[in-house]
Amino acid sequence: MSNDEQLFTSYLSRRGMLAGAGALGTALAAGLPESPAAAAPSSSASAAGAPAAVGAPAGAPTSTPVVSGLHLQFGADASSEVVVSWHTLRPVAEARVLLGGPDGRYARSHPAETTSYTDAQSGRRVYAQHARITGLGAGREYVYLAVHKGAQPVSGTFATAPRGRAAFTFTSFGDQGTPTTGRRFVPPAGVDLPNPPYVNDNLGGPASGDLPAAIERVQPLFHLFNGDLCYANLATDRVRTWSDFWDNNTRSARFRPWMPAPGNHENELGNGPIGYRAYQTYFSLPRQAGQNDDTAGLWYAMTVGSVRVVFLANDDICLQDGGSSYVRGYSDGAQKAWLEKELRRSRADRDIDWIVVCMHQVAVSTADQFNGADLAIRQEWLPLFDEYGVDLVVCGHEHHYERSHPVRGRQRNETLTPVPASTRTDVIDTTEGTVHMVIGGGGTSAPSNQLFFDPPACRVITSVGPPDPATGKRPPVYTREDAPWSAVRDRAHSYGFAAFSVDPGRHPGDRTRITVTYYDVVGTQGELQPFETFTLERDRSDGRA
Repeated sequence: MSNDEQLFTSYLSRRGMLAGAGALGTALAAGLPESPAAAAPSSSASAAGAPAAVGAPAGAPTSTPVVSGLHLQFGADASSEVVVSWHTLRPVAEARVLLGGPDGRYARSHPAETTSYTDAQSGRRVYAQHARITGLGAGREYVYLAVHKGAQPVSGTFATAPRGRAAFTFTSFGDQGTPTTGRRFVPPAGVDLPNPPYVNDNLGGPASGDLPAAIERVQPLFHLFNGDLCYANLATDRVRTWSDFWDNNTRSARFRPWMPAPGNHENELGNGPIGYRAYQTYFSLPRQAGQNDDTAGLWYAMTVGSVRVVFLANDDICLQDGGSSYVRGYSDGAQKAWLEKELRRSRADRDIDWIVVCMHQVAVSTADQFNGADLAIRQEWLPLFDEYGVDLVVCGHEHHYERSHPVRGRQRNETLTPVPASTRTDVIDTTEGTVHMVIGGGGTSAPSNQLFFDPPACRVITSVGPPDPATGKRPPVYTREDAPWSAVRDRAHSYGFAAFSVDPGRHPGDRTRITVTYYDVVGTQGELQPFETFTLERDRSDGRA
């Protein structure tokens, strides 16, 4: 028996003994996700006085970096490739993932590659370990341990994507932040506070901590993160903010891939030429043709069953100056060229029924005095969505929930107002038009659901002014429009996410459906309250002549 096999076997045995016949032992034995309550890292158990796992590597606890922020991503082929990632603030040796099957038996080990960046704000270096596991079986469950030399291992489970048409569920939200505090409050001049309180300086709040537990109640195959992950670019301590983000979300992200699209707040001044180096270090996402080291992983795509998910980096085209630097046009057209080829190929594929786009900034919003919609998205992306029949777009950026009617085409006006193809809200044929969903209630402390126009209207950014001498930011220039495309809005609750359950149909040419439920998150342990349910449908692509 190899050292890794002994470590894997003894660790799972120890975890099973600690859990007895409870949820943790059952989950590890069956290869199923642990419940949020049971999902505590092994280092926490050791700190509480439980004995270390038999065969665990020895190390000095005060000097050995722990396995921190464990999370998953699908690889280029979601049915056979998963990336297991974690980070440390010091270099580590022998970083690897120990893999087992659903029966809990050790299978093999996979070495992790290390990437790093130096945060320009603090000068601290962050190291991310990425173990790319290939050759997996489609639609299968696995147990794994992440470990490096001297550290206690941390466990997780995952399921690969199905190959071919199959039923599954995925979820989506954006704009989370962290539930933790980052810096001390600075009192007004002349006010003496001997012990000033800490405050949250990255737009997070308590609700940011409720969303991972809420996602685990649904237990999707994967989660779409629609940008503005932790708002580290606003924080006094960007490295701590990312660490807080991962500490919060590993409760879900180590059991199912959290697949992100970059938002404007992932643009951190000095962290790479266009500001995304931290994001690119923490995630290992499939690199695409036309990308270079500065744009690697910012846009990509994956297939799960009969669904093709396309992830876009909207700062490349958006007019709004929303990040730490103004980077519009950074791909010099490479992303748009890639997108058109990707959409054309996907719509021609008889194995692909659904095209879903995940991006951050929005083409539609009925919130007043907030970010608004961006004309550039309507100019650059929407004609491609129309031409190739994109079914669904999920976004964040606006901190509320709303959805559009299916839209196809644009009015000939200054704002290129999208035209509703149908006004039915319960069952929607997406061959008639694209449904846009704004799902920005991931936890940020600046919600926008109390800012809706009545009747529905939209502020569209049609240009930006010269840089403000005080801030250096280019102010948006807005044009107001009526919003005939507006379908449903959630006024009552600020926080929530959408779940999408795919029914592929049974025979070629059948009707395939996605049942969409938007949940309000209403409790500190992720308690859910359904806000609405509706159905997207279309004919399967394998029935085409």
